[in-house]
Amino acid sequence: MCVLCGQDFVAQVHWTDRHLEDRARAAAPGSDPTEHQRDRRRERAHRVALTRKVLRHYGLKLDDWGGSKYVLRDGKGRSEIVQDLGSFWPAAERLAGRTLDPLEPRLVEALGEEPAYAATDGG
Repeated sequence: MCVLCGQDFVAQVHWTDRHLEDRARAAAPGSDPTEHQRDRRRERAHRVALTRKVLRHYGLKLDDWGGSKYVLRDGKGRSEIVQDLGSFWPAAERLAGRTLDPLEPRLVEALGEEPAYAATDGG
């Protein structure tokens, strides 16, 4: 564990990243490992963009931290570091101070009204 940031350097791969890790391991010897890294970063950025759309409804924001963790922030300046997308939801509820429902009708309606390009707007 890092004494400065409190982060554990030994982490298991979350299921949202598992298929990329499995594909990299199964790659033929001599294949380009940087291609797998690009795929991993691209898919991770896409997941962050989609998650941001949901969290924006609750006044929260998610950022990628070095491709290994996520930083969840609220509008008051509070933040939490989360290991993977599986642990971000409880952290989001703590920061929001309430139970969050991803199937809340107003959220589903708002997501349906957003143009397709909004998923990758970076904010």
